[in-house]
Amino acid sequence: MDIIFVAGFAPIAADPGISSGFYRDALGLPLEPVDGEYVAVDGFEGTKHLGVWPLADAAYSCFGTTSWPDDIDVPQATIEFEVADAAAVDAACDELIVKGHELIHRTRTEPWGQVIARLLGPEGLLIGVCYTPWLHTSEPE
Repeated sequence: MDIIFVAGFAPIAADPGISSGFYRDALGLPLEPVDGEYVAVDGFEGTKHLGVWPLADAAYSCFGTTSWPDDIDVPQATIEFEVADAAAVDAACDELIVKGHELIHRTRTEPWGQVIARLLGPEGLLIGVCYTPWLHTSEPE
């Protein structure tokens, strides 16, 4: 088998209206109706990273401890949306808060250099709005 790219990603939503509203209205993704309550966009820039992230590592990145807090739903996956620069991550935080969303954490720089803010999406995905410097250059930094 020779996988060449991620062909699609879609959170599975118990309440499609809430979820599609979050991704379309809060994050500004260009989602359009496809069939019934299913919304999507084709031709959207592809995935630059795919991994299996241990929950302990995700907890440490979000909360500074290897245990996920009992009072916050454990996410099943993470998806990160890249923006133009670090200042755009800060602006995204402000925009999300104004729209009534609670952030897990505001903008910070991870030890590996990625600038990121995180929140939980309506269906429990860990959402990152980020600037990853090496994805904006032709050579890894």
